[in-house]
Amino acid sequence: MFAQNSLTGYYLALACAAGAILAAMRQSNIGAQCGSQNSFVLCTRKLMTAGLYCYLKSHCILTMKKVQLNKKIGLPRVLIVGCGDVGLRILPLLRAGLYQAEGQTRGEQSSRFRIFAVTSSPERCAALRAAGALALVADLDQPATLARLANLASMIIYLAPPASNGTTDMRSRRMAALLKRRCHLVYVSTSGVYGNCDGEVISEVRATSPHNPRAVRRCDAEQVWRNWARRTGSCLSILRVPGIYAAQRLPLDRLRNGTPALRVADDVYTNHIHADDLARLIVRALFQGSPNRIYHASDDSDLRMGDYFDAVADHFHLPRATRLARAELVTQVSPMMLSFMSESRRMSNVRIKQELGFRFLYPQVQDALNVIDPDQMTKNSTETN
Repeated sequence: MFAQNSLTGYYLALACAAGAILAAMRQSNIGAQCGSQNSFVLCTRKLMTAGLYCYLKSHCILTMKKVQLNKKIGLPRVLIVGCGDVGLRILPLLRAGLYQAEGQTRGEQSSRFRIFAVTSSPERCAALRAAGALALVADLDQPATLARLANLASMIIYLAPPASNGTTDMRSRRMAALLKRRCHLVYVSTSGVYGNCDGEVISEVRATSPHNPRAVRRCDAEQVWRNWARRTGSCLSILRVPGIYAAQRLPLDRLRNGTPALRVADDVYTNHIHADDLARLIVRALFQGSPNRIYHASDDSDLRMGDYFDAVADHFHLPRATRLARAELVTQVSPMMLSFMSESRRMSNVRIKQELGFRFLYPQVQDALNVIDPDQMTKNSTETN
């Protein structure tokens, strides 16, 4: 600013000096050329004045443009890694700039974000752009494609699962190695890290005890991100997520195919959360989560797995699943489904309510089913097929 003021003063002084010189020239010239000299002096003064005005005007416009540019560059940046169904549900929440703390109405506290969404599938870029994100093609299994993600954003939502083999999550390791500066990261993990709890009600302080390779990899990823948070001084929130459901994420095909369920004596407790509630909870944790804190992303439902299948079947007017003993069921379901049917736990969600002030759109599975029109869904499914 000081330099600009000096430059402006310089042009003003130059104009004054030129005016004085031209005035002396007008007084020293007489005779036949007097009129032409006077015209020349007036023209010159007008041109110089106009030039100075144009300079000042262009300077102001440039300054205004710079201010606007700085505002655009200064937008807070959010990076979503693994932007699938839940990620797409997060995008409109961030685009709207709505951060609804307890006691606030929608829009009372708002801001805008520049959102980057990472996908390994180039064909998904158009959908991500349409949803309001800047799409970045990168493959967590190809380190050479990840360089652009380093220090790109100060807020990160990591939704990418580990690879389907091994006991370590190399994807999380590669990503964590790139992030050198302090930021806030939400890592979406799984409730499977607890293993079988024999139906007990568990809190976030329960020790992990994974029973299958998939859960072992998740435990490894959680430790990777804890070490990263300590190393960089970042704020890490870990969400342990159970079964995610939504209108398009219900076990309808399973019921239509007649896949059996466990009898009551052998059945296990399961936990659930609607995809929309999960998206809202992730955003809440991003802005209000405590450093290095674990949260259970589970609703208020207290259901056994068979009860969940029955509730969906009844709502969609489908036959209920046949109930079998565990020994009989082993040969009729996939190994992955059998692993789910071997773990029983009830996750307490007190922490997200007390610390994050979170309130569910769908506290119970039945609340979500009640707003789904089964006839309309069947019609849409038929038209799509």
